[in-house]
Amino acid sequence: MVRIAGVNLPNEKRIEVGLVAIFGIGRQLSVSILKEANIDVNTKVKDLTENEQTALREIISKLNIEGDLRRKVTMDIKRLQEIGSYRGYRHKRGLPVRGQRTRKNCRTRKGKKKTVANKKVTTK
Repeated sequence: MVRIAGVNLPNEKRIEVGLVAIFGIGRQLSVSILKEANIDVNTKVKDLTENEQTALREIISKLNIEGDLRRKVTMDIKRLQEIGSYRGYRHKRGLPVRGQRTRKNCRTRKGKKKTVANKKVTTK
């Protein structure tokens, strides 16, 4: 089991895909890290040698990932909320932030549908 940046990488996956398990590393960054470390992208995580693991750890330690990145993102959102910007307001209310429509969609942010009952009409 390979542990990099406090994350256990999945053994059976290719190293290119395995690095994506680390928060802040996507597919493109993963490929560029592997090129810099001279590691084949098709190598399985379990087949990495100790030298390759240390090379990966050194390169990844220079990046802003995992806890530091999560902290930065939450601080950015908190700053938007404190200054009272529109984006901060949307974050606070749990609504879409980047201009998406809310009338017919965005149930993942708004939550379950709440039906509003009509007024009852009384007859004489």
